[in-house]
Amino acid sequence: MLSAQNNLKTTVTQRYFNGIRRNLEAAADAMPEAKYGFKLTDGQMSFGEWINHSTERNYSDCATLKAEAVPEAAKKVASLKGKAEVSQALKDSFVYCAAALEGIDDQKVLASPQMTYSLLHIVVHNNEIYGNIVGYLRSSGIVPPSTASRIDQKGKK
Repeated sequence: MLSAQNNLKTTVTQRYFNGIRRNLEAAADAMPEAKYGFKLTDGQMSFGEWINHSTERNYSDCATLKAEAVPEAAKKVASLKGKAEVSQALKDSFVYCAAALEGIDDQKVLASPQMTYSLLHIVVHNNEIYGNIVGYLRSSGIVPPSTASRIDQKGKK
């Protein structure tokens, strides 16, 4: 009965959160250090800024899910520039979110509009960010992780 009561949490986590986490972390790892400052056009954020934006929102939304203040690590994100620190901060924010997801259930999430928003936002917003950075990867000659995994799957058949 408990699993039936947590269909939303289970679906969000298994179907959407884990996938976008893998894709964003792999994208951050795939982009060369020299391209972290790259912008498709002058008016856009750089690749590294997109990753930092994901990190900041992860901390904000997942702090809501954990019913706690945004962690100190989130306050340093805007100043991060290099690949190693930007990529690691993203991974740390996803670890934080995974822990937040462990601590919730559907009843808790659905009891508050802010909780529902935060749960959905970690998936929707990160997919929006990934959609933006795919162009950065492709224009840098890098196959996006989501495409690469589909190509790998076809090759294994």
